[in-house]
Amino acid sequence: MKKLPVIYMRAGTSKGPFFDMRDLPDDPNLRDEILLRIMGSPDANQIDGIGGAKTVTSKVVMVRPSERPGIDVDYLFAQVFINESIVDTKPTCGNMMSGVAPFAIERKLMDIKEGKNIVNVYNINTNSIAEMQVDVKNGKVNYTNGELSIDGVPGMGSPILMRLKGVEGGATGKLFPTGNLKDTVQGFDLTMFDAGNLMIHMRASDFGLTGLEKGNFFESRRELMAQLESIRCEVAQKAGMGDVSKSVLPKIGLLTEPKEGGNIRSLYFTPKSFHPTHAVSGAVCVTASSKCEGTIAAELVTHPDGDMYTLEHQSGSMPIELKTSGTGLDFNIESAGTYRTARKLMDGFVYY
Repeated sequence: MKKLPVIYMRAGTSKGPFFDMRDLPDDPNLRDEILLRIMGSPDANQIDGIGGAKTVTSKVVMVRPSERPGIDVDYLFAQVFINESIVDTKPTCGNMMSGVAPFAIERKLMDIKEGKNIVNVYNINTNSIAEMQVDVKNGKVNYTNGELSIDGVPGMGSPILMRLKGVEGGATGKLFPTGNLKDTVQGFDLTMFDAGNLMIHMRASDFGLTGLEKGNFFESRRELMAQLESIRCEVAQKAGMGDVSKSVLPKIGLLTEPKEGGNIRSLYFTPKSFHPTHAVSGAVCVTASSKCEGTIAAELVTHPDGDMYTLEHQSGSMPIELKTSGTGLDFNIESAGTYRTARKLMDGFVYY
């Protein structure tokens, strides 16, 4: 058997293996074969690998020192399918991204100093940049000595500040991939929005939902899930993406007005299953869209006094700081920020 150095990390509300990209083959096909073997796919339980048999635990992060001016490390995210031999590197993951800076420090991919470290990350998936701030104590990443609690994760940790820039059009090259603020497909109004993540936003009420539904609710709603998938595939065709039935993009968000004192509420699908919390990149997408008049999200949002929005999800909420300009099809996102925590769970080798 062969082995690879790995750090297994919980990052935000997801977890998975983090690799030095230089330890993997340059050839994407060979690389993906190794990742499938490591994660144990295709198999419903991923029993012969380290995948956790759920979308949020079947993720891989690859990092390398960057040769780009002003950038410390490059980051590539991969969503490994559970029941199929597919490794999808088209999407990104804001939760897993929160572990990139700690991993870079752990593996000494950059110079570090005591105290607050700024790590500039280039996101290969979306051709965007993230500025991350991580605390270092006694030469090591401070994971647990902090006072930040994030919904969906027990306990408290040291905050990791993430500021995302250049998030517009990361998947399609357009903020509005269909060219419209709003479209109607199969009788449902929707907005397709590409910022942080590529999503289709629809009203939850149009499907008879309140926004308070939990994960097990959707497990038995096969007709609803099939309907959402049919709409997703049709919208993607309309946007010129072709057949997306084997891709995790675009994601789906069923939106409502806030229910618990936030600014907007989202049911987030990954896309063929319901997310137990919410993707950070998806939260950026929903809240940014809510600031643009004419979108589905803008109909449902309650705007805060400042730039800090609170997105509600099934397990709690998530803060998103937004700076935007313009409106309509001339809308621009200058930056989006949030806080996450991460924790190293294991450091060693994985065999394949």
